[in-house]
Amino acid sequence: MDVLVNGHKAYCYTGGKAFDAAKPSVVFIHGVLNDHSVWILQSRWFAHHGWNVLALDLPGHCRSEGPPPASVEEAAQFVLALLDAAGIEKAALVGHSFGSLIALEAAARAPQRITRLALVGTAYPMKVSPALLEGALNDPQRAIDMVNSFSHSMLAPPPSTLGPGTWLYGGSRALMRRVLASNRETNVFHLGFKACNDYAGGEAAMSAVQCPVLFVLGKSDQMTPPRATQALRAKAQGARVMQVAAGHALMSEAPDEVLFALRDFLSEAR
Repeated sequence: MDVLVNGHKAYCYTGGKAFDAAKPSVVFIHGVLNDHSVWILQSRWFAHHGWNVLALDLPGHCRSEGPPPASVEEAAQFVLALLDAAGIEKAALVGHSFGSLIALEAAARAPQRITRLALVGTAYPMKVSPALLEGALNDPQRAIDMVNSFSHSMLAPPPSTLGPGTWLYGGSRALMRRVLASNRETNVFHLGFKACNDYAGGEAAMSAVQCPVLFVLGKSDQMTPPRATQALRAKAQGARVMQVAAGHALMSEAPDEVLFALRDFLSEAR
């Protein structure tokens, strides 16, 4: 589904169901060098169980046009503009990594519009190592390999993800290379990492959030370890925490656990 946002086409995957703004809505927001496909299991489940789903490609990524967001704040404004363009008054937001900061900031900017906030593989501050920042800028292929080594805690997927024979490292690397190649004008790898590293509004944003908050964290996450959520959890009202046996790529390493955590949490908003 294509939506015109700020004069540019924005692509949103609807989970195989026709868009219906009258249904309860959930927006899935991906992280750096990812796209809507990282939410394939979760988005399809919600779409086939009574939800209106928008799993977006951020601007300048893959099937979405326009300049890629250079900051968390800019990306959050895009998400709110997407809700306006799609005719959605209220929605739940689910974000992974960079996407979790975007979801947090959007929920803080329009607290009356966000019914639930789920932060998956999050941290604050979300500092990026100088080696990864430099690699993303000057040697992105090497940095992609580094990120995937840090992001995965297993080689083969559980049966409920892509099936026997799937190689998590290889699949993730291929996706990241494709997303990087989708924008020939801007290095969205370095831009996204810099946006994460520079974001300084997390605690203030969480203080402004008025909806229930869920943290879904990977026990073996080396990119955003669970302990790095303490500042946000201290500011969140009635925060819930779910830890799963996975690394940073927890939607593919623990797909059922992530889905069930989101299902139970978001079902209360209907």
